[in-house]
Parts: sequence; structure tokens; C-alpha cells
Amino acid sequence: MTIAKRISALSLSFCFLLNIPLVFADDGMWTFDNPPLKQWKERYNFEPSKEWMDRLRLASVKFPGASGVFVSPNGLIATNHHVASGFIERLSTKERDLLKNGFYAKTQAEELKVPDGNVSILESYDNVTERVHNAAKSGTSDADSATNRTAEIAAIEKDCPSALRCEVVSLYSGGEYWLYRFKRYTDVRLVMAPEEQAAFFGGDFDNFVYPRHDLDFTFVRVYENDRPASTPNFLKWSATGAPDGEFVVVSGYPGSTARLLTVSQLTYQRDVGNPLQEKVWKTRRKALEDYSKRNAEAMRQANPGMRSLANSLKRLEGQQNGLLNPRNFARKEAEEKDLRDKLAAKPDLDKLYAPAWEAIAKAYADVPARANQLAFSSLGSSRLATIAQQIVTYQIEAAKPNAQRYPEFRDARLEAFKTSLLSPAPIYPEMEEAALTAWMIEARNVLGADDPFIKAALGDAEPAEVVGRAVRETKLIDPAARKAMLEGGVAAVNASTDPMVTLARRVEPVIRALREWNEKNVTNVETANGTKIAQARFAVYGKNMPPDANSHLRICYGVVKGYDEDTTLVPYKTTYFGLYDRNLSFNDKSPFDLPQRFKDRRDKVDLSTPLNFVYTADTIGGNSGSPVVNRKGEVVGLNFDSNNQKLSNRYWYIEEAEGSRAVGVHSAGIIEALRKIYDAPELVSELIGK
Repeated sequence: MTIAKRISALSLSFCFLLNIPLVFADDGMWTFDNPPLKQWKERYNFEPSKEWMDRLRLASVKFPGASGVFVSPNGLIATNHHVASGFIERLSTKERDLLKNGFYAKTQAEELKVPDGNVSILESYDNVTERVHNAAKSGTSDADSATNRTAEIAAIEKDCPSALRCEVVSLYSGGEYWLYRFKRYTDVRLVMAPEEQAAFFGGDFDNFVYPRHDLDFTFVRVYENDRPASTPNFLKWSATGAPDGEFVVVSGYPGSTARLLTVSQLTYQRDVGNPLQEKVWKTRRKALEDYSKRNAEAMRQANPGMRSLANSLKRLEGQQNGLLNPRNFARKEAEEKDLRDKLAAKPDLDKLYAPAWEAIAKAYADVPARANQLAFSSLGSSRLATIAQQIVTYQIEAAKPNAQRYPEFRDARLEAFKTSLLSPAPIYPEMEEAALTAWMIEARNVLGADDPFIKAALGDAEPAEVVGRAVRETKLIDPAARKAMLEGGVAAVNASTDPMVTLARRVEPVIRALREWNEKNVTNVETANGTKIAQARFAVYGKNMPPDANSHLRICYGVVKGYDEDTTLVPYKTTYFGLYDRNLSFNDKSPFDLPQRFKDRRDKVDLSTPLNFVYTADTIGGNSGSPVVNRKGEVVGLNFDSNNQKLSNRYWYIEEAEGSRAVGVHSAGIIEALRKIYDAPELVSELIGK
């Protein structure tokens, strides 16, 4: 253990002994309504203007499950290759594999329109906490409060300008509610993408490690009325990038953290939730791996899903290891004890809020017995089956008043739902059949042949028989058939003999019953009592910490900085020297092989150019594609990964002294690749004006 790590451990133990709330230098994924301006000024002498903050917000692009940034006034967006890989896959065919071979449109006329491509920006936001809380207070039970809360949220979302998509977002476990208004772009076109092997050099061996040598970037453009969209709130591109020690801000859409959960909730995650999630993902990955071995085309089809699941499993392993670490878990216990001890010193607050912890613990005591059913009663391993399930559920929900529907089928979200459902993106029947068959076999093994979901799905038949017929005979591969079913109403669904629809129709009551049980016995209890715990935290500490990440826009910050690992100093940057050295050290063997153009252009590349770099910002999955920005508001890199030391940050902030780092693609490295490897002077000119 290094000296820095020993000091860190001693400081942590000291805080536990004194019950001192832990506050770290660069902790937090902050909302734009409550940015860490005080910390920036005190620690980094940085005071951004309102204009600086607004431009950053309006330039920050939300991709499905990830992030990006506007980098020109003409709708050009930079993001990671792995973020855009779903878009690239939809544009690929057996004859034209853009994931394998890359793509560059020298002119706008050559840019490729992505089927069902959509991105958005957070245009504005308002605090609606009082409205939502007042509605919930009128309830006489958790379930009644949830009904009132849901109705009020639906009313707020429905009162939305037609050009925008509105969503009420819960923060601090229900302590606050904000109305977010999004501007959506539904015409997205591919501009440039490197080969996947260049973007994911080193494969799973190098995933979540550092040093890294990945050109994990892609450029797309949004259009309006068949012309490049006007995007005046873009960020300038830095041709030189970030030097060692530079203060940086990262703006993006981090997926999920669980730092405000109670100890009982974390105990469930550690003992039941995470191991079960691992089993689900491994089941799905194994099915794709087996299918991929059939031939080269099967490998092409399955590769994106396999890569995504491998990434998720590796991240989950790091998160679980963090929870299994007694010192880390003791930290969460100490934080909870400190808050409850301070409440106990104030009897009026203690009486009001203390029962919330016991209520959540009681709710979670009943979850393990249902956990397997909740996890495996699903058709989610198949896109075709998911489409069928969505159509069946939509027709049931659409018949209800807006406020009583599932959130995903409320009026404010129907346009996005229908666009996704009717997407012409390719579906591969053989892969669908392999994936769903393997899933149903494992579900039957886990749940038993007499389980309600298994009986509804299979009856006495074998999974291969039921799934094979459903996939081979369904008409839902055709978007026109989906549209007809969607527009036909409940009658069309009930009368359908399409075997995929009838499968979805049989299991729908079982899935609905499980969802209702979970909402009544867990979700509603969590929301009602999570709100009380949040209010207790505000009463004791004030609003001095950010809420958990929830796939909505956040700001984090830190410095560009290397670290020491045991007795080794790890530099803040890697270079093209390192890329070629690693390739040659492994004799150009997979996954350290390079595309041919990299070998052909090696003599043209300035090998000292930075390629990847690390920084202390508090990021997590979903931040992929986020712009790394300097004080001038310039893009100095694109966030794309974390190192292993950081993986358990879902549950807590890992100190920089522990070697926790985010990893980004250096802006100078991207320019070097565009100039010297990809012959893309037009794109370079748009980025840096030269």
C-alpha cells in the first residue's frame, strides 16, 4: 500500500470513529439547478458565468443510455463509438459492415440516416416538488399516496409544449421533483466512425483498465426539415487538449448510482440483487456466444450484444467487490448511523422520520422470496418478443385515463414509444430464436415447470417448440404489421393468431401481477419513506450533496492527473507510441490487432500525440460520450471509461488517492486520427475552423 493510500485509510477510519460525515474533494454528480459553484471557487478559483453554464447544458446531448456534445453550429455531435454502435449497427449489413470497416462521409449528402435515431437536450427545468408532495400527502396509505402522486405527475407532464417532451424527474429518493423539458431530434445521420477494433483496441482484456489506447469516438449530425439543425449552443473543440493538472468539468447523463440507499437496501443488493443480475446477464451472454459460433454473419449480428453484456458484467463484478469489502460497507453503516444519531438528538424530527428506515427494511425482507420471479418472468432477451409484449400492454394501458397508465404509456411519452416500436432497424430471426429459446430454458430451470410464467409461456411444450414457431411465423418483423396491430386497438390484439402476440398475451397477466406486487410492496414503500429520509437529511445536513444519478443531466469535475499503483507511477496520458507498441508486443494478434489503415499510416502519425488520458471527475456508466471541458468551455476530450479502482463508485465516491480515475479520448488524439489516418480534412475544419 502506498503512503497516499495509507493516509486515506487512516483518515477514513478516523472519520468513522468520530461519526464525521465524509466529504471528498471532487465528489458528486451535481444537477444544473444546484451546481457546486462554492467548491469550484474555493478549490479551483473557477467562477463560471450563467452564460457558460447555459451553453454547457444546451450543448450536452442525451443519447439512449449515454451522452454526447454539440461541437459545431451545424448539428454536429461528438460521442463515443460504443455509444453510437447501435446506430452504426442499424446501418450495417452483411455486405457493408460499418462496425468492422468504419465510415466517413466527406459531404453532408453522403451522411447516412439512422433508422429510429434520436437524441435530445435538456432545454429547461422547473421545481415541482411542492405540487407532487402536496398531492401525495392527501393519501391515507403508501398505495393511496402513490396513486395521487402518479396522477399529479401525469398532469404536470401533459401540460407541455407540443414541440418538447416533458418528464417529471425524482431526485434525492423522492425528496425533490423537477419538471425537465427536452428538445428531441429524430433525424440523426452518421458522419464518421472509426473501425470498432480501433475504438475498442485491447477488447475485454483492456476494458476498465489503464493505460488505454482506444479511439473511442464517433460523429453524427442532427437534421431538421432535411437540413442540418442550427445548434448555436455548441462547444469549441480544443486542438491541443488537456495538459497534466488542468481543471476539467464533465457534463453528461450518468446512468445510476445508489449512494443514498439505506443499509438494508444495500444488503439486498449485495446478497441477492447483484448475484441475480449477474445470473441474468450471463444467461443472455451465453446464448449470444453460442449463436455467434455458427458463422461469420452470426458473429457480426451477436457481437454488439455480447460486448455490451461483457461490459456490464465486468462493471457489476467491480461493484459487487466493493459491497463485499467490509471497510467499504462499514462506511455506509457509519453514514447511516451518523444521520440517525443526529435525528435522535432532535425528538420532533426523530419521531417524524426515524420509522422510515424500518419500513424500508421490512419491505425488503419479503423481496428475496420473489426475486427469481421478478427477474426471470420476462421476454426481454428477444426484440421481437419485447415488441409483442409492448403492443399487448399498450392496448391495455391506452384504454385507461392518462393518469392511471404505466408511466411509459402516458400521453407525454407516446410519440417516443411509437417511434421506437415502429423502427425499421434490422431484426435477425435466427438470433432471436436462439436467444429467446436459451432464456426460456434457463427460466424454466430457475422457476420450475409449475411456475405461473412458465406455464403461461410454455404449457407442457418445450421452449424450442414454442419459441421456434413464434419467431418463424410472426409478422412483427415488418414495421407495417406492428403499425396495424398498434392502430387496431384491443380488438386486434385479442383476435390475433400471430404466435408471438399470443405468447405475449399469455404471459402479460403474470408479468402485470408481479409488477403490481413490486409497486405495492416495494416501490411505493421506497418512495414514501425515501422522501422522509431525504427530508431528514436536508434537515440535518442541508442540501450539501448531490442526488443519486438517474440518467439525467449532471455535472462532475476534477483535475487531469495520473496516479500511483503499488510501486508504479501511471502517467496521465497515453500516446500513439503506446498504441503501436502494444500492437507490436502482441504480434498484431486479436484483440491487439490494428486495422490495416493504421499500419499503412504509421509513418505519417505524430506518435507523441496524446491518445487517452485520466482525470479525477466522479463519473459512471451513462457518462460515456460526455464532453470533458476546460475553463474556456472547450472540449478537451470525450469520457469513455473508468479504471478498475473506480468500479464500486456506484455506492460511494472513491478518493483520488485510491487511484480512482475516469478515462477519456484526448481531443488532440482525435484530430490526429482524422488528419493522418482517416483523411478527413473537412471534418477537422468543421471542428477547429482550420
